[in-house]
Amino acid sequence: MITRDPEAFFAFARDCPPDATRATPRAAFLFAPDGFVRADESAHDNHYMADAAAFDAGAAQAQHRALHRRMAAVLPTVCFPGADDTPDAVFPNNVFATVPGRSIVGRMHHAVRRREAGRGDIRGFLRDLLGYREIDLSDQPHPCELTGALVVDRARGLGFCGLSARCDEDGARLMHAAFGLRATLLFDLADGEYHTNVVLAVLAGRAALVCRDGFADPAVADAIAGFYAHRVQLSPTQKSAFTGNAIALSADSVWMSAGAALALDDPGRRAIADAGFRIEAVPLDAIEAAGGSLRCCVAEIY
Repeated sequence: MITRDPEAFFAFARDCPPDATRATPRAAFLFAPDGFVRADESAHDNHYMADAAAFDAGAAQAQHRALHRRMAAVLPTVCFPGADDTPDAVFPNNVFATVPGRSIVGRMHHAVRRREAGRGDIRGFLRDLLGYREIDLSDQPHPCELTGALVVDRARGLGFCGLSARCDEDGARLMHAAFGLRATLLFDLADGEYHTNVVLAVLAGRAALVCRDGFADPAVADAIAGFYAHRVQLSPTQKSAFTGNAIALSADSVWMSAGAALALDDPGRRAIADAGFRIEAVPLDAIEAAGGSLRCCVAEIY
């Protein structure tokens, strides 16, 4: 099902038991911040982006390399080079995604990022090396920025899709089908928000980080938080620190930037620990100048 009705959605979702074997990825890939500068086109609807003077390519490279090393100790992680004609291509999760046996290529809202979808090396890696059947959404007209717009509870096969210029209802329906989801809840993001994964994280199907301020209707945020036994209600300040831009990369680890972790309060830390996770915090302030954080950097391989 795909619906805007939270009551109907959660009535259905309660009958979708979690499957821990598919809750976290088996591998991941990254894009190196080569040619890292401010992309003014992307900044039109991403108020999290810094001014051009705040972009430090050397620091971004060093922090990204450290992220790669840290992740590779937990799961196989490949890093592909960036390119000068895609200056903010450090967030591959918006463009490429996988489910078992299939790869998905999204449709980006801005032309500067649509170039990323044409990368033959990524498509070849997923199709020819991993043997995934490709579902290409990049040539149709509806924006659908994959796991930026769509937060997925992989354990249950549920989707939470925030609508904005980065994803419309038709794009959401295309993603619902491509990911093979059991149910997807549609809702509007608050004015000024561009991606759901800044205001919501679902961690291995066991916990949720939710910022009510990021939803046009805070009651939807409350319904999502109430579905999970462990939940953290994020403040606007924590949202701005990218605390909601987190990801579970293993059954016992939640990853976020060092700034995001620093913004967490004691109740939030306890909730995450009670859900069975340790926090892995990685300095990424130079990357965050581009308007995203750790979760955005990670394209998951299932």
